Parts: sequence; C-alpha cells; structure tokens
Amino acid sequence: MKNIAIFASGSGTNAENIIEYFSNKSIAGVKLVLSNKRDSFVLERAARLNVPSVIFERNDFYNSEIVIEHLRSYNIDFIVLAGFLWLVPDNILKKYRGRIVNIHPALLPSYGGKGMYGDNVHKAVIASGDRESGISIHYVNESYDQGDIIFQARCTIDENDTCETLASKIHSLEYRYYPAVIEDLLAKLDD
Repeated sequence: MKNIAIFASGSGTNAENIIEYFSNKSIAGVKLVLSNKRDSFVLERAARLNVPSVIFERNDFYNSEIVIEHLRSYNIDFIVLAGFLWLVPDNILKKYRGRIVNIHPALLPSYGGKGMYGDNVHKAVIASGDRESGISIHYVNESYDQGDIIFQARCTIDENDTCETLASKIHSLEYRYYPAVIEDLLAKLDD
C-alpha cells in the first residue's frame, strides 16, 4: 500500500474528496495532511476523517528539513497538492521527483503561473471570452503550473456563466477526476 500526503492551504474540499476516495482502497491511503495556514479548514476536515495533520511555517518549508522529516516519518510515497499555493522547494522536489502532482482549475498552459488560482483563474477565463475551460492535472516542478500535464478534462462556458457557476463546473471535474488519476498514477509507481 502506498502512503499519500496532501498539501493544502484552504478549505480542503479536494483533500476531503481524495481522503474519502482512498479510504476503501487497497492501493493507497492518505496518511498525512500538511498546511501552511493554521486556520485553514482542511485541518478540521482531516481531523474529522482521522488523518493526522502538520502545520508548518515558510521558514521551515524553505530553509530546513522539517517538512521532509514529517514526510519520512509517515513513509510517504506520493504527494498531492490540493489548493496549495507555495512553490515546492528543491529538497522535496528531488526526493519525490515524478511523485508530486497538482491540479489547476484551467486548461494549461493557459491561465497558469503565479497568482493564477481559484477565482482569479475563472475571472480571467470568462473575461477572455473563451468558450471552454477545465482542469489540468500535472506533475510539479520548480515553476508554477509548468510541470508535464498528465490529464485534462473540459467543460463548456455558457453565455450566462459567472465566476461562481464556472467554479462549480470546475469543482465537479476536480472531484470526479483527481482521485481517479492519482490512483492510476499510483498503480504505475515502482516501489
């Protein structure tokens, strides 16, 4: 069985969905949730689902081995970013090369990069007049949203769509596909 860690900064709906998805799977389980925000609701979701969590500061993440030590202590095999907005530092990227994924609420390479998350993305997509959007699941590298794309799913943008209605469509795609794509990647991992 593979051990998954989820990094999240926000409310944690994707994290909760992934935890629940793997709760009855023999391939993997979510063993740890890590957050850079003490007040993020993902920590409450993790506690309710009996998943341990760790909170870390910016200095710990970028200038120490503290986060790596937590990952080691839980024998983490695979890292999932779910609403986590910091670049992953080199020490983690090197240890987990090809084993860190993220989900982006648009069709990369469009609408990616620093500052492009959540409603910022949906507003930009609607303002552009694009007729479709979607999700991109990609490997994490040294740059925001530039890792190799693993999977994309699309949805149409209707004339009357708002930031909120587009966000709802995107969330539906995230909840449907992110756990399944993670499971597929885990099935292909070497031990």
